Amino acid sequence: MAGAPLLEVLAPGLLTTVQDLGRFGYARWGVAASGAVDALAARTANLLVGNPPGDAVLETTLMGLKLRVLRDTRLAVCGGDLEPKLDGGDIPLWRGAAVRAGQVLSFAGPRRGLRAYVAVAGGIDVPEVLGSRSTNLTSGFGGFQGRALRKGDLLAAGEPAAAGEEREFDPAAAGYDGPPWRLRILWGPQEEMLAEEGRNRLLSSVFTVSPDSDRTGLRLQGPTVPARPGAPDSIISEGIVAGAIQLPADGQPIILLNETVSGGYRKPATVIAADLHRLGQIMPGDEVRFEAVTLEEAVRLLAHLEERVRAAFRPPLPR
Repeated sequence: MAGAPLLEVLAPGLLTTVQDLGRFGYARWGVAASGAVDALAARTANLLVGNPPGDAVLETTLMGLKLRVLRDTRLAVCGGDLEPKLDGGDIPLWRGAAVRAGQVLSFAGPRRGLRAYVAVAGGIDVPEVLGSRSTNLTSGFGGFQGRALRKGDLLAAGEPAAAGEEREFDPAAAGYDGPPWRLRILWGPQEEMLAEEGRNRLLSSVFTVSPDSDRTGLRLQGPTVPARPGAPDSIISEGIVAGAIQLPADGQPIILLNETVSGGYRKPATVIAADLHRLGQIMPGDEVRFEAVTLEEAVRLLAHLEERVRAAFRPPLPR
């Protein structure tokens, strides 16, 4: 049962939803994972206010979100720099902060990145659906009434943990080094459907992110990536994971994100886990390049990312 309201939505922005780290284990019934596209930013925001990393946060896109704080609390804003303001003055990203009842948090527009995450002490309190508080916009369930936020919505928070030390995080650890973005990939599962020329072109070309991109996937525009002669344009639909790179008949890659569970296009490569969070900050118009790595390198890069992230908190997180 939700408690007293903590946040009032004065303006919902372009797209703001409640998300946690996702809804897993239900793909066999066609239920997508949903969840924060930039999971690293969502986890970090929670940790900065003393929450478990999987608590629900607000994911806001590009610009326009405006929230009134109704009770004293702690919050943190992480992810893309959408020029957050508190009562019109700058509020630092990647840092836990105490805020007072009546203050207004707003986002003027992107300086860098596409999505920002707002965590409040206790986590956004909405009902769990299939083990997650994430919003599934396509199916209309989860999150806040299964939809994007609207003006006038009131959001409650859970019971906050005991207030600890104020923390900050060095965002250099997140590796937001684009644009242009260099994404590491593993070949597969259908890399044999690419011609040698196609493999070379995928790795040597610069692609531009299409405006026709959303939480489902990033559509890329650039040189045509040719398939192997005789390879089918599509395959029998099968399960997919976030980061899978689909190659439709037109040869223009699509990087899948959080709102898809199956697909019938060939998938010659997959973005590695260590780069998945970066997909959440890639904007339309940004340039993307790919670099192939081995499975052993992908595992090492993920472990290195997690070590770097833990070391970026000041004061350090308790073990």
